[in-house]
Amino acid sequence: MKQKPSQHKLGDFLEGKGFYIVLFLCVAAIGISGYFLFSGLFAQPEGFGGENTSAVSGQAEMPQEDAAGQTDPAPQEDGTAGTSPQEDTPAASTDTGDTQEDSPDEEAAASSGYVWPVEGSVDRDFSLEVFAYDETMGDWRTHEGIDINAQLGAPVSACAKGTVTDVTTDDMMGVTVTVDHGSGMESIYSNLAESVNVQVGSAVEAGTVLGTVGTSAISESASPSHLHFALREYGVMIDPLNYLH
Repeated sequence: MKQKPSQHKLGDFLEGKGFYIVLFLCVAAIGISGYFLFSGLFAQPEGFGGENTSAVSGQAEMPQEDAAGQTDPAPQEDGTAGTSPQEDTPAASTDTGDTQEDSPDEEAAASSGYVWPVEGSVDRDFSLEVFAYDETMGDWRTHEGIDINAQLGAPVSACAKGTVTDVTTDDMMGVTVTVDHGSGMESIYSNLAESVNVQVGSAVEAGTVLGTVGTSAISESASPSHLHFALREYGVMIDPLNYLH
């Protein structure tokens, strides 16, 4: 009996059960290939999501050390680096006690060396800007000097070194002597007695007697016996009390 060639046997096998076996293997191969294909498409890269994400986030929150090995402070909610609060230190006190500066007039008095022309208390003050009641004239007016109470005949002296520039009898202020002390300063002595000890051009020192207290000032006749004393600087009347000492 003749045997069939191997080719005829393979063909018979394929026509029988072998067809289904080959079909099954093809389907299995396609399925496995598809599994690996889809697994590669949907696979997540390393460090994406899950625990890897938490690890990355945790590293971001950790403070980092700088090149010197010091740890930077953790950022605060407002985005600025945390710093410890500093206490306000009060400024050092510069108060060295109450110091009162002298006014220009007081400084001038300290350096003027002007002495009182007569001994006595002030009966009427200097009042150039505020009106004061005048008992003699019966009205309100300014007072361009000070009235120093003194007895009739009391000696009146020059308040400082200078030169007599005027000896006159004023209609209202009576016998008056004017002394120039230089630098625009003049002293004026009124309500003197008729007889005086100096004349125009006389050089005087502080304490040189010019005359005596009289009653020649008609405009102040109602006042007690006194010397009307005034100071004038560059033609402007000033308060003698700021210069006398």
